[in-house]
Formats: sequence, structure tokens, C-alpha cells
Amino acid sequence: MNLDLIKKLREQTGAGIADCKEALAKSLGDLAKAKVYLKEKGIEKSAQKADREVKNGIVEVYSHNGKVGVLVEVLCETDFVAQTSDFKNLAHELALQIASMNPSSLEELLKQEYIRDNSLTCDQLIKSVIGKLGENIQIGRFERIALGG
Repeated sequence: MNLDLIKKLREQTGAGIADCKEALAKSLGDLAKAKVYLKEKGIEKSAQKADREVKNGIVEVYSHNGKVGVLVEVLCETDFVAQTSDFKNLAHELALQIASMNPSSLEELLKQEYIRDNSLTCDQLIKSVIGKLGENIQIGRFERIALGG
């Protein structure tokens, strides 16, 4: 197996070395197919964790030019995962999504195309982070406030 290819896939996806090796083996060394495989595997992993209890997490606060404010509660299983940069980044990205797309409900938010990558929905984005971090992750609640609204 080409170590440079494994390293490149790992840098682009954040997946573990073993998962990268497996994805490249299944895709016969095709980087694009390996990414698709990892995305699907992340979604598969997330389904296995969906019933696990989430008691930790963070509240992300975002203000866009002082005109729009967002609070979003993102939950996970352990405080350890809540403190990782991947988890904090997910919370921030969800706050940006809410600020820009103004979903009316959690269901609508999960179905929306992710603003930075329209090949993903927000639900798929969350599932990819679940696959990477190995814990159940859920959005608890969110609130968006617009000046004068």
C-alpha cells in the first residue's frame, strides 16, 4: 500500500490510518472512491451509536456583524470529546449554518445542504464527525436572533 496515498487521504479526511488503508484497499487506490467509502462508513458508524446517551457537550455562541446571533447546544457522550477541536469546529459550523440559513426547526436544519459543501446535508456532516470521533453527537437546541426581527 502506498504510504503517501494513505497520508494524503488521512490529511484530507481526518480518518484513522486503519480506516484509510481499508478505504484505499476497497477502492483499489482511487482517492475519490476512498473518500466516498469513508463518508459512507462514517454514516454507518453513526447509526450504531445513535442510542447512546449524550450528557456532555458545548454551547456555541456566534454573532455575525452584531446583526445576527446564534446559540447552539451540541451534545456528545463525554467531556473529553466535547473539548476536541473537531467537536468544537462542528459546533461552530452548525452555528454558521443557522446564522446564514435560518432553519425553523431541528428537522429542517438537519435536511439543509451544508453551506461549505453542498454535497453534504447537515445531518451527514454530523454523522461524519460521529464516525471520526466515535461518539454519539446530537444537536440539543438552537436559537437565532436577528436585530429588529
